[in-house]
Amino acid sequence: MKDRRNIIWGIILIVIGLALAGNIFNLFRIHIFFDGWWTLFIIIPSIIGITNEGPKTGNVISLVVGILLFLACRGLFDFTIIWKLLLPVIIVGIGISMIFKDVFNKEVSEKITSLNKNMDSDNDYAATFSGQDINFDGENFKGANLNAVFGSLNLDIRDAIIEDDVVINATSIFGGIDIFAPKGCKVKIKSNSIFGGVSNNKKNMADNDAHVIYINATCMFGGVEIK
Repeated sequence: MKDRRNIIWGIILIVIGLALAGNIFNLFRIHIFFDGWWTLFIIIPSIIGITNEGPKTGNVISLVVGILLFLACRGLFDFTIIWKLLLPVIIVGIGISMIFKDVFNKEVSEKITSLNKNMDSDNDYAATFSGQDINFDGENFKGANLNAVFGSLNLDIRDAIIEDDVVINATSIFGGIDIFAPKGCKVKIKSNSIFGGVSNNKKNMADNDAHVIYINATCMFGGVEIK
């Protein structure tokens, strides 16, 4: 996923560089700095994010905001109106996202709710303006609550003993959470993200009898990565 993003950005930068060089040597005339050109730095990353990660809340809101700002630069809207609409657009987008995520992920949501009722309150971990590494080598793992606020958390359960389905509630606010999952595991994700998201990099095929690791993620200007 990251490689594809780098390739797309690389191609864009090469095209921009060649266009600038062509203009300098009068090989051709391409006007890069048109009215509203700077909004492409909002629109393009949003499109890349939607292509790679799906229509996540942050990516969709960023795309809508970028398009509105571009249209305002082209004189189709008044900038004053756009700035007044930004907050309502963001709030409505978040609300719609929360409604439809619960509808389409009903089975996962119900399972997460059920597992959380039996969650051991001792498995709560937090990192605020700091970092923490949690390792369950050879230990029973029955789920965990992870909270990273301006900090980072690493949870390693690759060699943990998992006897049933488990849930990991991961909240990342201006922080990052890395979860190192066992080989052959099944991972199901429910994500409520605002300008952040969950990245699942597990490549192993799940065993038929493997238990499911449910990731219940809330990200705000932060991220959760499953490795």
